[in-house]
Amino acid sequence: MTANISRRTLLAATGSAALIGTAGAASTSYAGPRSPAEILRGGWQPNRQDRAVVGRWARDTWRSLVARELGIISPAEALHRINQTLTTMTRVDHHDPSGMYFNWYDEATGEVLYTDPDGTRPITPFVSSVDNGWFAAALMVVRNAVPGARRLADPLLNKMNFAFYYNPDARPGLGAGLMRGGFFETSPPDEATDKGNHAGIGPDVYYRKFHYDTCNTEARIAPYIGIARGQVPPQQYFATYRTFPESCDWSWVEQRPVGVHRTYLGIDVFEGSYSYRGMRLVPSWGGDMFESLMPDLFVPESSWAPRSWGLNHPLTVRIHIEHGLYDAKYGYWGFSPASNPRGGYSVYGVDAIGMDPGGYPSDLEATNYDAGFDGCREGTNPDPTFGDGVVTPHAAFLAMQYAPRQAIDNLAKIESTLHAYSAGGFYDSVAVRSGLIAKRYLSLDQAMVMGAIGNVFAGDVIRRNFTPGGPTQHIRPLIAMEEFTAGLD
Repeated sequence: MTANISRRTLLAATGSAALIGTAGAASTSYAGPRSPAEILRGGWQPNRQDRAVVGRWARDTWRSLVARELGIISPAEALHRINQTLTTMTRVDHHDPSGMYFNWYDEATGEVLYTDPDGTRPITPFVSSVDNGWFAAALMVVRNAVPGARRLADPLLNKMNFAFYYNPDARPGLGAGLMRGGFFETSPPDEATDKGNHAGIGPDVYYRKFHYDTCNTEARIAPYIGIARGQVPPQQYFATYRTFPESCDWSWVEQRPVGVHRTYLGIDVFEGSYSYRGMRLVPSWGGDMFESLMPDLFVPESSWAPRSWGLNHPLTVRIHIEHGLYDAKYGYWGFSPASNPRGGYSVYGVDAIGMDPGGYPSDLEATNYDAGFDGCREGTNPDPTFGDGVVTPHAAFLAMQYAPRQAIDNLAKIESTLHAYSAGGFYDSVAVRSGLIAKRYLSLDQAMVMGAIGNVFAGDVIRRNFTPGGPTQHIRPLIAMEEFTAGLD
């Protein structure tokens, strides 16, 4: 964990920061790309300078992570660190009927926190679906990559039951349901909840009323794992919205989608898409890189689903590049939720390709793009003037899979010109015009940096150790059948 985030452990960070980047052994059942040349567009190959500079970035970043496959630490040290983490997780308190973990623990003692990490208010321990999804994903990588850790990883993974989150009645009449955001073991005093138990195991829990109802979000990792393990029906994948409907009843969202209806596994899906600078893609909620591309670190979505994610992911990267360089004219690109250079934590993205009407802005001024909902609502700011853009290095690392030359050059400029770099690697974000830097290292964001480097420079190492068994058997054919309306206008 990072030194400047004291007395707290975020479960997502435990899963993807402590365990990511450790994968080594190749799997014969892996059916995705097998070399960087096969997975990177345009046949790009890293030159000696690329390997040197990215290798330096990785060595600096790994200080809070494990990085055996890149040759930074030995296999013996990697095994020791992983076993230490897994042993801790076998001992900490958790929701036993589901095998799921609470969001916040004291990193010094392993005790569940009942006060928020800043120590300002009481909290009821929460069991998040997406954060447990990332922990399970990390366990799936570790069990295949590090056989010596399997005796500890397998019992943790085998207890995790994602059926606890699947609400079959979330979209009545559709034929499939949605994943809950999570639940409390005891009723929180400050929040309305739904009491129930979707898995039918153990006592009732108290569900947050929120469901993940859109497709292009980092939260899709949880149903992916539930489907791969036979705990969630595959129809759930098609119950989420690609965009919300095109009718004026939904005119509160960012723009009016264009698309067609298609049927998969008996589920009617509106294959809607948004438009930006002559490109069409399935939007995320905020238009950020994290929502779109973090699941792609584990699931080879582009190669398994060439007519959907294989179009969407490269377009997402291209749009971030064009927004940063040509639309907002920042001179840099890559936008994702991160530390705010002015303090705290904020969301950043390319507002025009997000559904959120409030927008994930790309600058400190929180400039909101609103072109209206064609035929239903006039736009309030269709041609915005952008201010002090905030770029987040982990977003550029996520893009390295699809635009390696552009990503490395962009990051090199962030280091050399904006000086948003120090002993632990890239700082979490930087405002490009004022030069204001968020001098923090968030473990989750650093984990995405290492995972991206591992896939690009170590032969798709995360994916090939995540995919054996259930993911290949159940996720690959599921996502392969879909066709987005993404592409060039």
